[in-house]
Amino acid sequence: MIVLSEAEVRELLDLDELVDALAAAHRELSAGEASMPPRIAAFARRDGLLGAMPAYLPSAGLACKLVTLFPGNRDRHTHQALICVFDEENGMPVALMDGRYITATRTAAGSALATRLLAREDAHVLAILGAGVQARTHGEALQRVRKFTEIRVASRDGDRAEQLATEIGGRAVDSWEQALLGADVVAATTHATEPIVRREWLTPGVHVNSVGANPSGRGEVDAATIADALVAVESRASTLAPPPAGAPEFADGDHGDVVELGELVSGSRPGRSSPDQITLYKSVGVAVQDVAAAALVLAAAKERSVGRAIDLEELT
Repeated sequence: MIVLSEAEVRELLDLDELVDALAAAHRELSAGEASMPPRIAAFARRDGLLGAMPAYLPSAGLACKLVTLFPGNRDRHTHQALICVFDEENGMPVALMDGRYITATRTAAGSALATRLLAREDAHVLAILGAGVQARTHGEALQRVRKFTEIRVASRDGDRAEQLATEIGGRAVDSWEQALLGADVVAATTHATEPIVRREWLTPGVHVNSVGANPSGRGEVDAATIADALVAVESRASTLAPPPAGAPEFADGDHGDVVELGELVSGSRPGRSSPDQITLYKSVGVAVQDVAAAALVLAAAKERSVGRAIDLEELT
């Protein structure tokens, strides 16, 4: 079995390749070719949870991620994760790798895929809500699929907003409203318990990516936005399930027609219908994304002879 550290995963995972791999993964998921049960979670102290996310993807293999979310963390990341890859023929574990960087990067790559599929081609103003790990990875990933001439960053922590804005070539603003007014693409990446994406702040034609999750709240996006938007998700079964598997925005069951990314990729469902249509990608993070990312990392590790090989039978 190969063991890969976060630094090695960071070196091996190519963001552009990942966006394309997620397109293929979601096509398989929507076609019914993947096996992916809803995420389950055990709740711990400090509003923390431990989630288990197994999946089998014909194009990428068999893997399971264990991920923790502790929203109250201040001295370390709120998310921690491990991914174990198994041989799909005999079930033997073949790799164990850090999953924190994969989680952050595949989430942003999912938003990049959704933006590539749904955002207007002339989109040039990006609003990033939040200033943490997901905000940073979204700032990088979304610039791969659209050319932005203005990037705004809003956060409850003004200093962090200023720091992130400097890093990604944007500017910090004082409120969610300031970030959203006139934006063409939005990346909402917070632990907000109340909606911070409000319909009255959105410009016609905007595309919103919302990846923030806090099971104790009502979600990042208000009901009026959901009612007016074309809503895209990774998986209806996952996103519309009760939290922690699903999105809190849909916990009351009040939603219209929802399309899946895989349906947009394959063309079996239409995407944006007009320049003024509002589109929303609501992500909960699904295991096929982790499997696709882990497969890319493992292939690169074997090609470059990266990682530490251990024999679990010898250890016992």
